[in-house]
Amino acid sequence: MSADSSSNSTCPANSMEGELPGGMEGRGTLKLVFTVVSALMVGLVMFSFGCSVEIRKLWSHLRRPWGIAVGLLCQFGLMPLTAYLLAIAFSLKPFQAVAVLIMGCCPGGTISNVLTFWVDGDMDLSVSMTTCSTVAALGMMPLCLYLYTRSWNLTQSLTIPYQSIGITLGSLVVPVAFGVYVNYRWPKQAKVILKVGAIVGGILLLVVAVTGVVLAQGWNTDVTLLIISFIFPLIGHAAGFLLALLAHQSWQRCRTISIETGAQNIQLCVAMLQLSFTAEYLVQLFNFALAYGLFQVLHGLLIVAAYQAYKRWQKSERRRQHPDCPEAGYENKPRETSAFLEEDDGAAVTLRPSGPEQQHRVAE
Repeated sequence: MSADSSSNSTCPANSMEGELPGGMEGRGTLKLVFTVVSALMVGLVMFSFGCSVEIRKLWSHLRRPWGIAVGLLCQFGLMPLTAYLLAIAFSLKPFQAVAVLIMGCCPGGTISNVLTFWVDGDMDLSVSMTTCSTVAALGMMPLCLYLYTRSWNLTQSLTIPYQSIGITLGSLVVPVAFGVYVNYRWPKQAKVILKVGAIVGGILLLVVAVTGVVLAQGWNTDVTLLIISFIFPLIGHAAGFLLALLAHQSWQRCRTISIETGAQNIQLCVAMLQLSFTAEYLVQLFNFALAYGLFQVLHGLLIVAAYQAYKRWQKSERRRQHPDCPEAGYENKPRETSAFLEEDDGAAVTLRPSGPEQQHRVAE
């Protein structure tokens, strides 16, 4: 395995799934427009999500990184293992198996931050996990690929896109850092920016999905790879949720880790495929990468829709059971948000008055 040092492997500052393959005839203009627009939108989305991050909670995650550790175990433990088992189960050819393994070894992508917001996940943990997994990918991607690819005799050497990983990391950290600063200095304005970014993120997901469908038309399709691209994200979501649940994480963190596990950085996968395979294999492998990106967007939108439907049902049940108190049942939400953080944070939640009786006791 080697590092890329050529300039043609440099990708834009865009960690959102959707980096388009080069060399496809008749799609150069679409590729350029999509790359520029998505890069700008991703920068805005990450800046806006940074406006939801509180320094105190972010520091709590970094000082007690139990949630981050569980997420990294899912990202570089469960996903590469799942990729290897899928390659064995479907009896893939060596170059196909390696492509699936590359996808499984990639860090989390920006799509996970967008989906986490829409399922009321822990944004501090989500941003921390995406950043840490991108940093860890510098060492974990070569290690995982070395361990799992020994089962096949490869005729080509795999090239790790370190330059693209660095650009992805910079495009993630810089906008988020600005967003955290804005939230610290101007919290009211940060809420408005967050709402705008959430809308832009939703639009970006739709753009990625539509673009993937357009680019996939007329391509040579391998049914086995399409089946794997469909089930792989689902396995990641389910395995991440179960592992987080076994690690006694809160429901909010379980949702976050589940989303982060199933959402891979397609850009890095495509960059590595370009650097490692010849043209005769690239069309089929690009098809797999785009299909994975498309399906993980569709799966994510279905998860968001299911969660929002459950949320509305839960709200209607609360109103039906407590018609005289519309806000009944919401006092537990801050407790979930602060679960597994500092003990002082939890104490602060329990001391918050939640009704007239408690306020009267505090006054006494």
